[in-house]
Amino acid sequence: MPRPFIRVAIVAAALAIIAAGAALWTFFNVPTPQVTSSGTASVGGPFTLVDQKGRTVTDEAFRGRWMLVFFGFTHCPDVCPTALNDMSAVLTELGASADKIQPIFITVDPERDTVEAMSQYVANFDPRIVALTGTPEQVAQAAKAYRVYYKKVPQGDDYTMDHTGILYLMDPQGRFMTHFTPNTPPADMAARIRKLLG
Repeated sequence: MPRPFIRVAIVAAALAIIAAGAALWTFFNVPTPQVTSSGTASVGGPFTLVDQKGRTVTDEAFRGRWMLVFFGFTHCPDVCPTALNDMSAVLTELGASADKIQPIFITVDPERDTVEAMSQYVANFDPRIVALTGTPEQVAQAAKAYRVYYKKVPQGDDYTMDHTGILYLMDPQGRFMTHFTPNTPPADMAARIRKLLG
C-alpha cells in the first residue's frame, strides 16, 4: 500500500479513537439531572359544611387536632358502615390518645344526606364522629380538596354512589399524613396513628 494511503488510514484511525474517547468522556461526565420531591401529597384543603347538629363548620374548626376523614353516604350498603365501624374501633384501640383525634364523616350524597339523615346515621357509631353535609357545591369542593372521586349511579328507580373508600389522616395543621384502605385492620391503623402521634 502506498505511503500516502497509509498516512490517511492512520490519521483516520486516530481521529476515530479521539472521537470515541470524547464521546465516552461526555457520557460518563455529564451530571445526572437531580429530581427533588417534597414528599407531601396534595390532599386536604378548605371546606365549609354543616354538621349533624345543623352548625356551619369549616376545616379551620378542627385545627389543633388530628383528623381521621372518610367520605361516604348513608345509603351505602357495605363500605361506609364498615369504615365507620373501623373508625370507632380505632378510637377505642387508641384509648386516651383518641382525644387528640377528630373523626369526620363527609357525605358524597348531599341530595339524600340531610342534617337529620346524617344525625340518625352516625348515632349508630362512636359518638365522637362528626358527620358533615352541605350543598352539592360545598360537598364537591371538599371532595376535590381531598382528591375524592364520587359519582351517582342509577340503580332501578333509585341510585347509589360510586366513591373513593379511603380514610385520610390529617395532622393538627390540616396536612395529609397517611391514608388507610378498606382492607387495613383497625389494630394496624391504630398502631400507625399511635406512632405518628408520638
